[in-house]
Amino acid sequence: MLRNLMALRQISQRAINTTSRKQVQNKVAEKQKLFQEDNGMPVYLKGGIRDALLYRLTMTLSVVGTGYLLYSLLNAAMPKKR
Repeated sequence: MLRNLMALRQISQRAINTTSRKQVQNKVAEKQKLFQEDNGMPVYLKGGIRDALLYRLTMTLSVVGTGYLLYSLLNAAMPKKR
């Protein structure tokens, strides 16, 4: 039993230690250059069209959520007529 456990441990360590890792290019310097550039744009929109779409979606959901909250509060505050 102990021999099987030691073999399993050795196999698991070998599988973890010898896996080839994908080399990822470091893009931090490019991103820093992009975001530190003074072009009059707010930093939350400097990422391009994707950032602009995420910003608009977030603002839309915030406005719709606030409107629904006010509607629900108004609905709860008004007594129901029978």
